[in-house]
Amino acid sequence: GEAIRVLVTGAAGQIAYSLLYSIAKGDVFGKEQPLILVLLDITPTMGVLEGVVMELQDCALPLLREVIPTDKEEVAFKDIDVAILVGSMPRREGMERKDLLKANVKIFKSQGAALDKYAKKTVKVVVVGNPANTNCLIASKSAPSIPKQNFSCLTRLDHNRAKSQIALKLGVTANDVKNVIIWGNHSSTQYPDVNHAKVNVKGKEVGVYEAIKDDSWLKGDFILTVQQRGAAVIKARKLSSAMSAAKAICDHVRDIWFGTPAGEFVSMGVISDGNSYGVPEDLLYSFPVVIKDKTWKFVDGLSINDFSREKMALTAKELTEEKETAVEFLSSA
Repeated sequence: GEAIRVLVTGAAGQIAYSLLYSIAKGDVFGKEQPLILVLLDITPTMGVLEGVVMELQDCALPLLREVIPTDKEEVAFKDIDVAILVGSMPRREGMERKDLLKANVKIFKSQGAALDKYAKKTVKVVVVGNPANTNCLIASKSAPSIPKQNFSCLTRLDHNRAKSQIALKLGVTANDVKNVIIWGNHSSTQYPDVNHAKVNVKGKEVGVYEAIKDDSWLKGDFILTVQQRGAAVIKARKLSSAMSAAKAICDHVRDIWFGTPAGEFVSMGVISDGNSYGVPEDLLYSFPVVIKDKTWKFVDGLSINDFSREKMALTAKELTEEKETAVEFLSSA
């Protein structure tokens, strides 16, 4: 078959190191789909990237047709089918969120322009690098010829964290839990919502609130644990989540490619235009979606209680402020 071109940025970094093998061996695009992997990183990391290329070659993977390491956007973005934008400026100690936004606006404006100029117009773009929602919005705004619907950002890691916390609490597997929702920003204001989630307990599907019977935990510690899980991993490991982030990227992209299972929805950051939940337009906000034929749709008509509405508004407010700061930088970048 015809090989698809998949770009991974930040390819010398630790998330990519966990991610590339899974993509190359067929976990994401299927066991029949040949691939060309394009690996972009900054010039000082080219030596490290060369080592990553050698390792990919040494895996002797049947689907991997070619690996192209580069530090040039015009090489990286040429004719790609999928872009997984992992590389971003990480937050350093003592760095204000504003400084972080400024540095990232520059990166994602440039990559958006490169997508616009070189990539296929059907390209699916997934932004992982933080602040992911706003980076994704900037990339999309900088690529006007590519449909906004083709851009999404990763909140699947948060979604998976929420599923697994419920599973741990009930002594079931994560597979027994479905339809958790992450609303809003991939930050500590995100709202993990289990009001519509179902869990399979001893062969019977019940609502999570009914199964757990502990509303104060579900409205308190559960939410905090999911919101602050990334920070907890850094504290323990002295490095940020890589294995779980890579797994979440695989889940997210595979669902875009093959669609979501019947009766299930997933969380992803997408453009808020036309949503029925009162989230302001023109934000990159995490919603529950279903995917079919590589196209996502909002899950509409879910009832939203006052507790949820308040949490959803709070994270929308943060995203609006981030957007305003970023758009200021965008005009001067």
